[in-house]
Amino acid sequence: MNKIINYVKETYNELVYKVSWPTYKELTNSAVAVLYASILIALVVFVMDFCFQNVMELVYPN
Repeated sequence: MNKIINYVKETYNELVYKVSWPTYKELTNSAVAVLYASILIALVVFVMDFCFQNVMELVYPN
């Protein structure tokens, strides 16, 4: 039981004193970067899918 209590105390101390938490501005900038990257990747996949669909329709006409 003493090991568990010690583990919880060390975990708390590490989270409070050793971890560098991002500021609100850093967090917002990171979220915006992820949003832009996700939109860019979605657009790339959409264009690739559109092109592949057109090529397949040329190869296998209805």
